[in-house]
Amino acid sequence: MSKTVQTSRESDAQSPTNHGVSLGEAFRVWLRVAALSFGGPAGQIAVMHRILVEEKRWISEGRFLHALNYCMLLPGPEAQQLATYVGWLMHRTPGGIMAGGLFILPGIIAIMALSWIYALYGQVGFVSALFFGLKAAVLAIVLEAVVRIGRRALKNRILIGLAAAAFVAIFFFDAPFPLIILAAGLVGFFGGRAGLPQFQLGGHGNLAQEHDNLLGDELSDHAKPNTGRSLRVAALWLALWLTPVLALVLLFGQGDVFSQIAIFFSKMAMVTFGGAYAVLAYVAQQAVETYGWLQPGEMLDGLGMAETTPGPLIMVLQFVGFMAAFRDPGSLSPLVAGTLGGLLATWVTFAPCFLWIFLGAPYIEVLRGNQALSGALSAITAAVVGVILNLAIWFGIHTIFGEVAPFAWGPVSFDAPVWGSVNLWALLLSAAAIAAMFQFKIGMLPTLAATSLAGIVLYMAGAIA
Repeated sequence: MSKTVQTSRESDAQSPTNHGVSLGEAFRVWLRVAALSFGGPAGQIAVMHRILVEEKRWISEGRFLHALNYCMLLPGPEAQQLATYVGWLMHRTPGGIMAGGLFILPGIIAIMALSWIYALYGQVGFVSALFFGLKAAVLAIVLEAVVRIGRRALKNRILIGLAAAAFVAIFFFDAPFPLIILAAGLVGFFGGRAGLPQFQLGGHGNLAQEHDNLLGDELSDHAKPNTGRSLRVAALWLALWLTPVLALVLLFGQGDVFSQIAIFFSKMAMVTFGGAYAVLAYVAQQAVETYGWLQPGEMLDGLGMAETTPGPLIMVLQFVGFMAAFRDPGSLSPLVAGTLGGLLATWVTFAPCFLWIFLGAPYIEVLRGNQALSGALSAITAAVVGVILNLAIWFGIHTIFGEVAPFAWGPVSFDAPVWGSVNLWALLLSAAAIAAMFQFKIGMLPTLAATSLAGIVLYMAGAIA
């Protein structure tokens, strides 16, 4: 056998789609993407686009955006799923596991370390003051997400109406979040199928000139739908996801905190459409009011951790799982229980993400340009704007006011702020953070740092306890 032929076969073994990128090189690139994954999904997707499309030219603009559109339709963090999708396109299942796993690894480590610090020292005045400042910036960040996504998604009156309807349904009538997303998706699906222009995404595939790319636009064998392979993928990843859940319930019962974590966050994994912001209000409500795992302000503390560390914002669920088990450790030490609870929440949150990609991506690859899918995406994104606005108001009420009172009138019900309980320093810090991000265009991380420092200064000056 000639040296040339041998080298070619070695390359094919390393690179199943003949693009010439080895797993080792891909590992280094995905590690770089993970290290730069700050700033929420918009920033993370921008980093991946710059590295994968513009710099490395692994994938074309159109194919990148087609994958992104699918990931935005899925429950779970779209940026992590996009990494998994491209990794799978490049190097089959091992590449997808590597890309998706590396994307969340820095966040897992960082959130776990911060959860330990919070659990051990969170009630110390200095630490409480730091998180007091963080909450102000988090409110500004969520408001900025409403504006940013709204500008992109609400291109006509029908989509604006969907956003408004979603907000009214969830804020005033406590409509279930999955029902809102399902209804919006169905409206968009049939609107897109009918060819209504209000539900089209505006030709994303033509946003930029296509680059020469290593993947090309043809379908490799592993990217083609195959029923037998799909059944095997579904069986494997469903087992990996649900076996720990069933084992905990059978061993300890549904009332055990670990069983509750496994069941609750498995449910969340199926309804987290639109990213972390869209579902956090529901998670906060359940964690605070139903399970008693957290105090209202602590959800904001956890979101502040997720905002300042690499990885998806949905990593805040690891903090929730940690605190739940830390406060109900059973026979374990609180820190050991908290660690296990945090890792369990992370597992049942992200294991389904790999299932959605490995099972669905081959079928999505053959549906590029499908109008019904585009319509569903447009409608769901519009509804998510209304849901995130609900989250912003919820966070604002619990940041600025010390007390809330339930209001009910017929089918309408919501938590109304007690105006006499306003915290002046929280109001001023929140206003300053909003001005910094909206008026002066200061970035997220500098704003978080400034408000955290302001909280510490206020504590040292005796202005806050």
